[in-house]
Amino acid sequence: MKLPWKRVRGLRVLSAALLTAALALTTASATASAPADDASTSDSASASAAKSSGWNDFSCKPSTAHPRPVVLVHGTFGNATDNWLGLAPYLVARGYCVFSLDYGQLPGVPLFHGLGPIEDSAGQLSAYVDRVLAATGAPEADLVGHSQGGMMPRYYLKFLGGAAKVHALIGLAPSNHGTTMNGFTQLLDYFPGADDAIDGMAPSLTDQITGSEFLRKLNEGGDTVPGVHYTVIATKYDEVVTPYSSQFLSGPDVRNVVLQDLCPVDLSEHVAIALLDRLAFHETANALDPAHATPTSCWSTG
Repeated sequence: MKLPWKRVRGLRVLSAALLTAALALTTASATASAPADDASTSDSASASAAKSSGWNDFSCKPSTAHPRPVVLVHGTFGNATDNWLGLAPYLVARGYCVFSLDYGQLPGVPLFHGLGPIEDSAGQLSAYVDRVLAATGAPEADLVGHSQGGMMPRYYLKFLGGAAKVHALIGLAPSNHGTTMNGFTQLLDYFPGADDAIDGMAPSLTDQITGSEFLRKLNEGGDTVPGVHYTVIATKYDEVVTPYSSQFLSGPDVRNVVLQDLCPVDLSEHVAIALLDRLAFHETANALDPAHATPTSCWSTG
């Protein structure tokens, strides 16, 4: 029996939407790392690729001005290098020790990471933060994450003891309460078994759908944990984590920022906010060092 045309078209639209982030992240930059399936090998490859640009240097020692290392956590379909070609050098130039990891790798899938079960990815983040703290001698780190990378660390903070090792979490377009993909995820209801098929191929995708079991567990009892400073930086033009207001956190010590409130003509969407938006970079620097924060406006470049 043939499926109704509207349903077939809907599935095609949904598939295209799920691939948008992958295509954008890989075509937005001409530089790519080549991580292997093994997580430790992948980290080493990414560290080697990034070290020439000044980050993932495990000999770096935090300064008095910036006493905590910064760990960058890429998004779904991202990797430790491509996701941070703009922000990592920006922070290095300002005196930070900056590190980034690959996580959520699937066997036989190079470059596109952040696809495995998010609980497992949080365990990878935990091990990587321990590695960074051991190398730098710092008691705490700051985390900056994009998309899934801004949400996944909250599992680490809440369930894996991360709150004792993390001072601040800054999320760029984080999927904190999931996404409807502008309503596209509702099309899964028309295709019995489609969500199971997607989950089998890339579990993190279904973990991030609004109302998922993972998100219910993560957000039950409150969005935040004591002792961690939270910042969310969002854009009204986000086409991946929708509605953009779902990115916001509630709780003490939370600051939710919308780029267009700072500069109405900022047109960055989901990928650009982490890859090249200087206002988002400036707000990230403010969140990392609030004692020396300066106002962010359309003219902010440093």
